[in-house]
Amino acid sequence: MMKRWLVFLLAAVIFAVVHEGMHVVTAAFYGEYAALHIHYGVFPEVQYRTPVDERAGVHWGFISGASNLATVLLGYLLVWMGERIARLRSWFFKNLLFYLTVILLVADPLNLSVGPLIYGGDAPGIAVGFGVSLYVIQAIALIGFLVNRELIIHKIFPMYNVQGKHFLLRPLVQRPGGTR
Repeated sequence: MMKRWLVFLLAAVIFAVVHEGMHVVTAAFYGEYAALHIHYGVFPEVQYRTPVDERAGVHWGFISGASNLATVLLGYLLVWMGERIARLRSWFFKNLLFYLTVILLVADPLNLSVGPLIYGGDAPGIAVGFGVSLYVIQAIALIGFLVNRELIIHKIFPMYNVQGKHFLLRPLVQRPGGTR
């Protein structure tokens, strides 16, 4: 049981490095990168040159949004490779890539949809940068989260032979002719 939690935590750290790494790359491209801070000895956070209340311009949409897009696209790549990954002989790599796939598919859509209500997150930067309502960003992200959640339950869980009875792991949409 402890091994599974350690593998899950490693997947979460990889997610954080990819997510924040994309912030670093895009911010550096636009000359906005200031520093990288490591919290709790593991989780990175990017500091930008321009204070939050002075941020304007489409580049903030890219700086804030590229990391979210990259992680979800990487999640879809792992879904596409899932059949091969699920056949790996290495317990460690198979479980790491399973957890990483799940985290990549749900973390950023959840961050963009719920994050603004709790801690801000990337959604306000995307909204300011692209000149769209924060609510539109949140709604699109929530739909993405729900779609990805169903993808995980209907495709990833069976692929990796994962079964769960918890109500959060039950599908919202039943497949035609499905028994789940």
